[in-house]
Amino acid sequence: MSAKEHKTWTIGAILSWTGQYFRDKGVATPRLDAEVLLSHILGRDRLYLYLNYDQPLEPAELAAFREAVKKRVLRVPVAYITGHKEFMGLDFIVTSDVLVPRPDTEVLVEAALARLAGVSTPVVLDLGTGSGAIIVSLLHRLQAATGIGVDISPGALAVARANAQKHGVAARLALKQGDLFAPVAGQAFDAIVANPPYIPDGDIAGLEPEVRHEPRTALAGGADGLDFYRRIVAMAPGHLKDGAFLAVEVGCGQAAAVAGLAAVSGLGVEAVIRDYAGIERVVVMRRGR
Repeated sequence: MSAKEHKTWTIGAILSWTGQYFRDKGVATPRLDAEVLLSHILGRDRLYLYLNYDQPLEPAELAAFREAVKKRVLRVPVAYITGHKEFMGLDFIVTSDVLVPRPDTEVLVEAALARLAGVSTPVVLDLGTGSGAIIVSLLHRLQAATGIGVDISPGALAVARANAQKHGVAARLALKQGDLFAPVAGQAFDAIVANPPYIPDGDIAGLEPEVRHEPRTALAGGADGLDFYRRIVAMAPGHLKDGAFLAVEVGCGQAAAVAGLAAVSGLGVEAVIRDYAGIERVVVMRRGR
């Protein structure tokens, strides 16, 4: 794309060229990524691209798009380039301080929503809140709920705070920095939710290039990936009200091992829920009745 060519690039032409370029570079979803990036640069939705296929792009738009394309070829996740990711129908601010919210995690949110539907004023704890996608989505749906989000990363908490403000739940959400239950000593909750790091340390190097751009502290779960589950499940009973539940997202093949931790801590396994691909993704444990 030389300076002389800039005036000749239309939306359709740039999408076709970029889609092929991404394909040649091994990007998994080349056309979709091209459309999302161009939509972001233009400040329009993807439908606009198709309705204005022959519209020429301004030099400034092309320059900004070219920079975005360079980052994507380096396998920077699209969400880090645009600064946004949709989750549970909401638009979340995303930075490199947090994991990119994934559709699989919506299974965890839906499981918690179903179980909190009959609780009048639920209080929810989100461990390792990251972007706040889980707790903000819950509070957005449950207007009478309050919550606490805990994360060890100040950068992540800043992102969660921005998302809470964006979606109008900041007044009902306290964000605390610390390691798991340390910031909530002596407190009990109607629900505890968590999507902890669950990748075995030895598998990190073999992850997709995009995933390796995400914070390692939010990925690495120890030698077998279960370090955080052992700690969470062991300590959760002391922070759950009678009859309250703990719901955690787990990695592929980890559900049985995580469920096995429940008996040791005195929790009962209520459900193991599969994600959209049929993988056991969420384990729900309950205290008492």
